[in-house]
Amino acid sequence: MTNARLGDSLRLLGLGPSAARVYLALLEVAPAPLSAIGSATGLAEAELGSAYEELVDAGLAGGVERGADAVAPVPPAAGLEVLARRRAAEVEESRIAVGGAFESFRRQRLAAYDDHLVEVVTGDAVGPRMRQAWASAREQIRQFESPPYFPLPGATEDALATLARGVTQRVVYSRESLAHPGHLAEVIEPCVNAGEQARVLPSVPVKLVVIDEAYALVSLSIKETDVHNTMLVVQPCGLLSALVALFEQYWANALPFHGRTAAPGGLPPADRRLLWLLAGGATDEVIARELEVSRRTLFRRLQVLMARLGAANRFQLALQAQRCGWL
Repeated sequence: MTNARLGDSLRLLGLGPSAARVYLALLEVAPAPLSAIGSATGLAEAELGSAYEELVDAGLAGGVERGADAVAPVPPAAGLEVLARRRAAEVEESRIAVGGAFESFRRQRLAAYDDHLVEVVTGDAVGPRMRQAWASAREQIRQFESPPYFPLPGATEDALATLARGVTQRVVYSRESLAHPGHLAEVIEPCVNAGEQARVLPSVPVKLVVIDEAYALVSLSIKETDVHNTMLVVQPCGLLSALVALFEQYWANALPFHGRTAAPGGLPPADRRLLWLLAGGATDEVIARELEVSRRTLFRRLQVLMARLGAANRFQLALQAQRCGWL
């Protein structure tokens, strides 16, 4: 790492410019007398002493012992952890302060207007706004998902990164989502395997994403004309509360699409995937396509599973599979 980049990193951690210069000099010439560090940095004695004390307080350098002449940096792990936490606390405090200032402005200056509660986003601005939403999530994302889909490269990677940060994702998929070519294998299953909580219904009332309790994205897509380039951003208000309540009602009525990742009872992964699709209401054509088998092979595998569970029909098969923990 170059000295310029290291200096920038030290300043981002909260160290002053002089302290950063002294630390760089320590790495270059220490152990050495503090006067030699001053010569290397060009700092006056008073400024040098203050900068070095800043490094000592940050846990990046050792204090000058009585009678000792040389100074040197110390292992930085503990000091860096303290600096990082302090910086994170400052950033969070700043975030709260700016958000609070805007809320105060909104209450005082925009109280007579409602336009700020719902923003219309169109065209090329839709994609960046959606990616920003995923990146801003802190605790939970709730989503209704169905075609048509906005062409957004990297959307699956964004969802996986959000899950990796520990953000809970609960998604209710429409049956059409499962039937959309490639969507199950390329989008749904990777997210579910990464920890997404997924459920399925024959249909969902609207394309919706709720970010924490902060705001919601509502697509104005029109399936019949394949229009999907307009979106509403709903800020905290009665409408947002209604959207959250709508999601929770549909979530409670939806069928779990995925259970434990391990296959219980020696059930082959392909058979378990078959059961997920069957329980989700996918047609035989969709199931056969996703499993890459013929319809005849599909029927034979269904018969084997029904015999194994003592089911007389597909409804009983799905019910028994649920009871056995296979769904």
